[in-house]
Amino acid sequence: MKQIWILTKKELNSYFDSLMAYILIIVFLGLSGFFTWLYGGSDIFYINRATLEPFFGVAYWTLFIFIPALTMKQIAEERKTGTIEMLLTKPVSDWQVVKGKFLATFILIAITLALTLPYYITISFLGPIDHGAAITGYLGLLLMSAAYISLGIFASSITSNQIVAFLLTLILGIFFQILFGIMASAFSGTTANILTYLDMRTHYENIIRGVIDSKDIIYFLSIILAGLVASEVSLLKRQI
Repeated sequence: MKQIWILTKKELNSYFDSLMAYILIIVFLGLSGFFTWLYGGSDIFYINRATLEPFFGVAYWTLFIFIPALTMKQIAEERKTGTIEMLLTKPVSDWQVVKGKFLATFILIAITLALTLPYYITISFLGPIDHGAAITGYLGLLLMSAAYISLGIFASSITSNQIVAFLLTLILGIFFQILFGIMASAFSGTTANILTYLDMRTHYENIIRGVIDSKDIIYFLSIILAGLVASEVSLLKRQI
């Protein structure tokens, strides 16, 4: 656990040292604030209800772009520079390397989302807000982000090109967040059920509505675990 935390701090510091973290936070707060408070047609004043639905909607798609930008360099850059070989020769396992990089990115996203809590506090003063839905909404964003981060790290682990890693993560995200849902409507029966279950947006929307279902939690945890294990296997194969 100590090695994982050391790796996590190292990766987290690299985000702030390169200004990546500051850029993410500023742009994310700017976009989410604009569409939550000011953008006519979807902001809370147009809806005329004390709700965080506009924020959860824009955050979902903003993170869809931001997370690939954060994870694309995680392993790809180290492969290109050769530092991954140096790292793996140290007394740390492949799993610890993958988990450390995952936790660093997840913590950065969690910090970014924590900075939006003033939205929640302010909206709660404007009218009766569904606190349960607000809490589960943040939970949904964290779970979706964690799943997407694991996919991004996997994409970064199979190439030494950051742009390729970015595009691979976007393609994976398009399947999980868009295409599986569209494909489900073209089928019926078992196939449709499987595609619907694979659709990330379906599970996310269930959670932000305040419904905590074990199948949604299991779905996200399964994606996270699959992405991290696949990343570990990718690193292991490189050493063989």
